[in-house]
Amino acid sequence: MIKGLGISTVWTTDQQRTKAFFTEKLGFEVRNDLAMGDMRWVTVGAKDQPGVELALMSLDGPGLDPESAEALKKLVAKGVLGAGAFRTDDCRGDYETFRARGVEFLQEPQERPYGIEAIFRDDNGNWYSLTERSEELDFSKDFG
Repeated sequence: MIKGLGISTVWTTDQQRTKAFFTEKLGFEVRNDLAMGDMRWVTVGAKDQPGVELALMSLDGPGLDPESAEALKKLVAKGVLGAGAFRTDDCRGDYETFRARGVEFLQEPQERPYGIEAIFRDDNGNWYSLTERSEELDFSKDFG
């Protein structure tokens, strides 16, 4: 039986640069950074959520044929891939902190039916929601 999500993939053209983005700009911690044959396995995660990691997967590494790698690089660079939603308890405060650290925001914090949301891009072009849930809507209570 599935117990939950453990690792999710973030595509990158430069693992070192993307690792620095997540650790230096967003405050994540490095969970793994090791060589595995002809590939490098790098994972990062939020300090308060030890059971979930982001695998920073190279678009130039093994596992992708050249045609697929090139197509994926174009989609990532174009900024059409949403890589997830990060929860926060202070969207406006994090927005100011991250913006001061050089994070590119596509949308500043806005009121939504589910809370306050800002949208940002990582160093590759992947976009993310930064969401502060409203007290009225708690997904864990309302949707399981």
